[in-house]
Amino acid sequence: MTTHRKPADLRPTPETVSHPLPGTARELFDALPRLPGLRTEVIDGRLIVSPVGTPEHARVAMRLYGALLPLIEERGWDGFSGNVDVCIDGPRDPVEPDFVLAPADCPRWGERELLSSGLLMVAEVVSPGSAVDDRDRKPGLYAAGLVPVMLLVDPVASPATVTVFSEPKGGEYRTVTRVDMGDLLRLPAPLDVTLDTSALAGTTGSG
Repeated sequence: MTTHRKPADLRPTPETVSHPLPGTARELFDALPRLPGLRTEVIDGRLIVSPVGTPEHARVAMRLYGALLPLIEERGWDGFSGNVDVCIDGPRDPVEPDFVLAPADCPRWGERELLSSGLLMVAEVVSPGSAVDDRDRKPGLYAAGLVPVMLLVDPVASPATVTVFSEPKGGEYRTVTRVDMGDLLRLPAPLDVTLDTSALAGTTGSG
């Protein structure tokens, strides 16, 4: 008999998890209870549970939200600074970007997770504990999920940088543009806006 797994918005509690134990990272993610104060993602088949970012880390994400707020309001989009799960189309892996830009009618996987192919942009803020995943793994993951634009804010690099990835195809972004933090950076379609990255200047701690 085939057992149909519940979507992520109906994750069972530990008391209701059926046996045998989940066999994949996605199934384990679905079986977990809510974990306040922790970020839970699946990256390259690994279930990763990590603390939420430091206040400095969150400040950068909020500054990005503030910088894009006029565009969000003008176009009727939704902007989320953390705490929103994204489901990568295809493998259905869940991730939690530091910032998500989406149309108001973005399709979902279940009720909780936004589908990656319906997003406008995601952004990650690099911290020492997330550097390898953010710099090396997340661009390919988001490209495979057909997120049209990824922004990588790297305040722990020397010098600090901001990189925009666009034109996803074949699991990678074909166009990559990097500037020093403080310079102007053009964010391509569907945003078509120039970001003054000096608005993001700041430092971040571990997390």
